[in-house]
Amino acid sequence: MTMDADNSVPLPAAARRRETLSSQVVRTLADRIRQGEYSRGSQLPTEKVLIDELGVSRTVVREAIANLRASGLVSIQHGVGAFVRDDAGIPPFRLAHERLTMVENQLKGLELRIGIESEAAALAAERRTQADLDALAAVCDAMDVAIRDVIRDSQADFEFHCAVAKASQNEHFFGIFNYLGETLMPRMRLQTSGVEEAVFQANLARVNNEHRLVLAAITERDIDGARLAMRQHLTVSRDRMIERMRRGG
Repeated sequence: MTMDADNSVPLPAAARRRETLSSQVVRTLADRIRQGEYSRGSQLPTEKVLIDELGVSRTVVREAIANLRASGLVSIQHGVGAFVRDDAGIPPFRLAHERLTMVENQLKGLELRIGIESEAAALAAERRTQADLDALAAVCDAMDVAIRDVIRDSQADFEFHCAVAKASQNEHFFGIFNYLGETLMPRMRLQTSGVEEAVFQANLARVNNEHRLVLAAITERDIDGARLAMRQHLTVSRDRMIERMRRGG
């Protein structure tokens, strides 16, 4: 059923006009959590189940789950799914959702990521395990597939940064990246939806080459090199965003 179907949660006409599909899904799932339909500690339905039930796209579901995580209602176990937090309802630090559509505020979020992720990469170079290296290499390989097949909704970029944070062996870096990445990156990916295939592939290839430079430094336990490679990688993204702002795009 769709979000406006007869058997779904009813929405007044004025509310339907105001709300995006993602906002409707967030509100529906949040209500179910608060009413106990999804109890604390329980796993949310899979993406496929939510897509089929609510009649929305995978992108909408992913952005809704990201916003639920940002609001402190769910946590993500990568490779497993989304779970209702045991402390659901306790307000965490958050970036105001209604302002994230503004490029200026996406830029501020990216600047925050530069500081956090550069240090996470340095710690990863010092502490990484072989399993961490294998995970990072696998994600780079997955991005190569996304480039070849022009997969625009690939999670490989997010998963690489997540794997670096995990390799730091500091759960706080992992937690804050999960929040920042899942809050900011879906909106940044939307900017590629109208980009020509050749341009999209070239941009993604550049990103993955930069990922592999980070991976090489982490592999060599080059702490300063890993910090610099991550900083340069994210700084390029920041500078490209600034250039779009100047062009008004």
